[in-house]
Amino acid sequence: MERERAVDRLESLVDRVAGEPMPVPVREVWAFGDVALGLDPVERLDVYLTKDVIMGGDADAAAEFAAEYGVQGVGTTVDAEWAAANPDQVRTSDNGYAAPEKCLAAELVADDEPIHLEVCNASFEDNVRQRLKGALARDAYEEVLDPRGVCLWVDGTRDDEAFERLREASLAMPTLPAALGMLGADEDAANEAADVLKRQRAEQEGASVRGDMV
Repeated sequence: MERERAVDRLESLVDRVAGEPMPVPVREVWAFGDVALGLDPVERLDVYLTKDVIMGGDADAAAEFAAEYGVQGVGTTVDAEWAAANPDQVRTSDNGYAAPEKCLAAELVADDEPIHLEVCNASFEDNVRQRLKGALARDAYEEVLDPRGVCLWVDGTRDDEAFERLREASLAMPTLPAALGMLGADEDAANEAADVLKRQRAEQEGASVRGDMV
């Protein structure tokens, strides 16, 4: 998609997170990858959401939803009111429990949109470091998260300047190997990780989502 349209799409996504009920509370929204680099067109729009846990939970709602739809975890892993209003958007993990990251993707992104969501309980910068540390320890470079990101919205406050800089393509970003090197990867590992992520992105079609817990 054209960069202008990609930034418009980010704005609409942030507006929805800020103003509408979500499956789980969202604390931060970041953009990373192509759009942060100022590329035009943007092949895929990469978005990072920092989620909060649902405090307290609702055992009665969980039991009612499980009895009607056969899905566990509503009221504890995802918001009960949201699920009751949007049962067609509830998505599960392989164990039959409501999956917050998949529910967020179903709520925010159409299946055919070239958008990738990363969802985690940790902030973007913390997760970048955790993922890189794990990837380097296991040579699992597909786990690396591109650190070249920009925060668009945090704790209810939107960064209008960040949106303007995305539209202007005025954010100065290093190459991916250089960015990974700044975080401690040696040159060979940084280059290999960049190659793996490039191949991984080329294989993605439509909407995709990954969930993490740190």
